Amino acid sequence: MKEKLKNILDTFHKYNSEHMAAQAFGFSEDIVYDALVVAPSFTPYKLGMDAMCKVTTLKEGAYLGGYLVEKDDLNIAWIKIGSSAGNLIDHLALCAELLIKKLIFIGAVGGLKPEFRLGDVCTPSYSISGSYADAYLMKESVHDNMLFSKVVPDAKYVDHIIQVGKKKGYDIRKASVFCTPSIALEYTHLEEIKTFDTDLIEMETSSFYLMTDLFELPGIALLVVSDNSASGAALVGRTPEQQQQYDFGRNVILPDMILSLSAE
Repeated sequence: MKEKLKNILDTFHKYNSEHMAAQAFGFSEDIVYDALVVAPSFTPYKLGMDAMCKVTTLKEGAYLGGYLVEKDDLNIAWIKIGSSAGNLIDHLALCAELLIKKLIFIGAVGGLKPEFRLGDVCTPSYSISGSYADAYLMKESVHDNMLFSKVVPDAKYVDHIIQVGKKKGYDIRKASVFCTPSIALEYTHLEEIKTFDTDLIEMETSSFYLMTDLFELPGIALLVVSDNSASGAALVGRTPEQQQQYDFGRNVILPDMILSLSAE
């Protein structure tokens, strides 16, 4: 991990106890995890992982959960967190002292352009940081600002993941993302947000890629389109065809990709 993350953890420990990942999620610092899956609201059970893997609930609360997913020789740590940049930063920081080989973020994403259908699985080409939480993470002073900065993932690794999906018959789409700090308020500011000309909107991927860089690990975000304000595809009230498309992206492509990437 980078020195900045070490300093974050050292300062965190001054005011908090040791073994934070064990206390929050039930993970062991002695196990090497092939991947850490970070998922706002999604559990391995919600994606049907228990039908193909051994899934053990280690800790579960109102909005946090820690799970161990095992298949063949794979050990996958999985954390369910609340939505928002702050939640992602805080709970990934708790896991920074675990032995992890790679990071995988999975979540739902809204479409801002009509060509993105429900159930499409996308990965960011870049994310626009719309939350001030990222400045707390990356800047030396809270007075500094990085609002609306572009966060770009490792392009070679993104292209590799797309090729992995293509070999399995999946069209994983590269797309730009705006990261909003509020779901309710994104609609009142939707026309302003559209001036950034991003394809998609969600809450955490800029923070995820900033944390991935600090971890110094391979990391990828996989997003399933759940609604589209441009085409009128609603989050609540999908047609049977839309629901079938969404279920395939969420319950087939995401689990298969998680297992395939964890095995690399």
